[in-house]
Amino acid sequence: MCAAPFVLGWLAYENRWFSGKAGNYGELIEPRPIDGALASLRGKWVLLTADAAACSAECERKLYIVRQVRKAQGKDAERIERLWLVTDGAKPRADLMMALDGAHVAAPSAPLLQALPGVPLKHIYLVDPLGNLMMRFPAEADPAKMIKDLQRLLKYSSFG
Repeated sequence: MCAAPFVLGWLAYENRWFSGKAGNYGELIEPRPIDGALASLRGKWVLLTADAAACSAECERKLYIVRQVRKAQGKDAERIERLWLVTDGAKPRADLMMALDGAHVAAPSAPLLQALPGVPLKHIYLVDPLGNLMMRFPAEADPAKMIKDLQRLLKYSSFG
């Protein structure tokens, strides 16, 4: 009876009974330091989106998702900031700016663009409190799964 857990564990490992799939929804990416570009947001988790100022329906949905995901964190919402990079440098519509509800809006700076070569900007990204781009969520992200990932990160992280 005492050896049964060990034997079962060994059998599970040898026969690959478990898929080994990660428990997170977002895709962990190679960390890229972008702290120089986000100095004002250092020390916070940052949900980053990047789109043109015209903001298509897909762009509006991403902005809505990051707003709702942040609000769903409850008392930990203050540990998260939202940043919309306006890729074309134009000014977004006034009604859209009002709907952003406190999100930061910025044109991509040279240091940030240097940190993002080859990064597809259609995704929603997560920047850690140390200024590293470290996770991305699909453009058509599932808010419930994003909420779960962030809750887990905030629970176990002493930063931000």
